[in-house]
Amino acid sequence: MLRALTSALRLPRPWRPLRTRSCASHGATGDPEIQVRALTGRDQGITEILMNRPSARNALGNILVSELLEALAQLREDQQVRVLLFRSGVKGVFCAGADLKEREQMSEAEVGIFVQRLRGLMNEIASSAVMGLIETTRGLLPGAGGTQRLPRCLGVALAKELIFTGRRLSGAQAQALGLVNHAVSQNEEGNAAYHRARELAQEILPQVDISSGMAIEGICYAQNIPTQDRLEGMAAFREKRPPRFVGK
Repeated sequence: MLRALTSALRLPRPWRPLRTRSCASHGATGDPEIQVRALTGRDQGITEILMNRPSARNALGNILVSELLEALAQLREDQQVRVLLFRSGVKGVFCAGADLKEREQMSEAEVGIFVQRLRGLMNEIASSAVMGLIETTRGLLPGAGGTQRLPRCLGVALAKELIFTGRRLSGAQAQALGLVNHAVSQNEEGNAAYHRARELAQEILPQVDISSGMAIEGICYAQNIPTQDRLEGMAAFREKRPPRFVGK
């Protein structure tokens, strides 16, 4: 299926497995669960992360989370990466949420560690790409930051309703609520959302480059240097106390 997708989209560079420094076993097949590709030509600067765990509908298990965290750590150091796209190699599925079958086999201590890593992954993704995903199950409390992000997006009342009912939303419903920016009609290949995301990435690509962005950051920081609040913040950190900012 991956070969067919590559042919249909005519992407010039092959997918490459993530070169992890260390990782648990990839399972019985030994295949990585994510792959990374840097696009070229007019799409140079766009990098894609492909999630490919068909046996579990891309559910977030230990290996997939480890590989995603490792990929993001590597890509963060790559100054050629301007836009990051997450996509699925499993037709009809983006991500089924947490791998509850795997979690059921974990001890209480292992669950706590895994959820902490999952929260870290969600924070990394939120700072790297535009992505919206809600997957709740009745009787389970969202543990990867959903109780904090959802009220900030929708307000407390609606967030409670969605969390307590475990309601599943269509793409159109999620867009109407403001959870996602775009909802598109599916095409025969099953990758309409990917094409819309890539169009958006192409719009973003010609905007501020890293050099200009660093220059803008320098200008903004220079304005902060002579302020009282900057000195107060450093003093508070040194004295291990809450800062008392005055807006000057």
